[in-house]
Amino acid sequence: MKKAILILLAFVGLTAQAHDLHPGQFPLHHWANQQNKIIADGTFYMLKNDCVYLEDAHLNLVKIPLKNLSKEDQQYALAKNHRVQELNQNPFDEAPSKENRSQNFLVEKIQFIGFISAAFLLCMMLFINRQKARYLKPLLMVALATLTFGFTAQLTITDPDFINSAFAPFSSTVSTSWDNTYFYVHSKGIPNHPMMVGISNHGWQQQVPIPQCYINNNAWSIPLNPVMAASPIPIDEIHFTRGAIGIAANGVPIFNYHTNTGVDSYLDGQLDNYGGHCGRGDDYHYHIAPLHLYTLGQTQTSLPCAFGFDGYAVYGSVEPDGSPMNPLDSNHGHIGTNGVYHYHGTSTAPYMIGNFVGQVTEDATHQLIPQAAAHPVRNENWTPLNGALITTCTPNTNNNGYNLSYTLNGTAGYATNFSWNGTSYTFNYVTPSGTTTTNYNGFSQCTVPNLAQSTFSQSPELIISPNPAQNWVQIELKNKQLKADIREVVIYNAQGKKVFSSPRFTSPINVQGFSNGMYWIKIETNSSSITQKLMVE
Repeated sequence: MKKAILILLAFVGLTAQAHDLHPGQFPLHHWANQQNKIIADGTFYMLKNDCVYLEDAHLNLVKIPLKNLSKEDQQYALAKNHRVQELNQNPFDEAPSKENRSQNFLVEKIQFIGFISAAFLLCMMLFINRQKARYLKPLLMVALATLTFGFTAQLTITDPDFINSAFAPFSSTVSTSWDNTYFYVHSKGIPNHPMMVGISNHGWQQQVPIPQCYINNNAWSIPLNPVMAASPIPIDEIHFTRGAIGIAANGVPIFNYHTNTGVDSYLDGQLDNYGGHCGRGDDYHYHIAPLHLYTLGQTQTSLPCAFGFDGYAVYGSVEPDGSPMNPLDSNHGHIGTNGVYHYHGTSTAPYMIGNFVGQVTEDATHQLIPQAAAHPVRNENWTPLNGALITTCTPNTNNNGYNLSYTLNGTAGYATNFSWNGTSYTFNYVTPSGTTTTNYNGFSQCTVPNLAQSTFSQSPELIISPNPAQNWVQIELKNKQLKADIREVVIYNAQGKKVFSSPRFTSPINVQGFSNGMYWIKIETNSSSITQKLMVE
């Protein structure tokens, strides 16, 4: 037994020298809020999703939104994070594709603890009798499992509220929901800009935009726990030539810029003025980054314009903080100031994503899965109509279809006008010599779920009154102990925009300046969040 104690002391000494685990060996920083009041003591751990993570004297992680800190501590955290990124860049790796590999501190710590525990238990088993050693075997298995996890896992959890902020500007046509694994985007795949105009005279394959039902079990899925791939898979003329690779913030899917024949769809003139066209299922989709969402003023440059289906965001020509775009690696992105990887859209190939930084699954048909599905209505094998130039594609007067007009070899008078009623779809193929009408059976058009109802789940732990409110609203928590654990109280409007925020529990709240309508009060604690609906009259 004495030998075992000596071994334990030796390992404690090794731990202290080889890898510092306890922040008590470092001076704890005093973190202050905007009013310069000390709110926490701890060492800097990481900066992620605009939140600072601290490690206190008891090895607990404390999460504080960066914006809630004093200006001095914001600069201190950014400087610490910049230093961390410098340390995580290997100066001997000149290949740009390796610039995306950041150090995951939590995994490193798990890995180290697993190694120390396994080594100590093995030594203990060598110096005690076999009868006692068998009691240590379960602990050894746990330590080895922890060590294995540390080598294989990359723990990055994306805040659903952050993803939701990108889709909130399009809440009239897009809704969102999530579980512990995926963030789901529900839409009909139709943008609020003109479609089809601009396709070259050899690029239109006679497909038209029929709204799809990308909702509920057929919604688009964004991983909430992205894992960086050891060998990123390229998005090229071989991989992911079928189906979508990402989703635009307006709910339109984004495909590989290569067609299934291997050509660049943009350079080949197959895309309209906004980088989209229709596939064989009469489904509208983009093939390049939806940068027009910024130029049309439909979203802000600080928000992503899209998300790849590996879980990482896509921004435009500037960084989220408004600064010029930093150099891109071969994957077409880089690590941001928050320590999280993101892509950038550009006007040249690969336009959005060069290689998937995150782990993804490709099936035998070269399609990323999971994948939402379009539902074709027409069965004909349409081919390119050489000489056709689309002039307009506008909704009909009943708002149950579209009228697509085009010229053919310079001659006007051609159109494909289509509409739906229940499961019946009517296509009128117009030429200067007459009209041919064909009816098809298809799916019933659907309704996208309401954003506010699907995004937030109400909690019985939060009581607000009066509701509806006019001037003031009172907040009551059934669990009184949660008050001390609160890090933010937020109110969102029906579009998902934050209209009130407090870094501590506060009640009552003045809502006199709020417009009439539905709101959501959300209370964030260090371990959970609770939400309740509020009506303002």
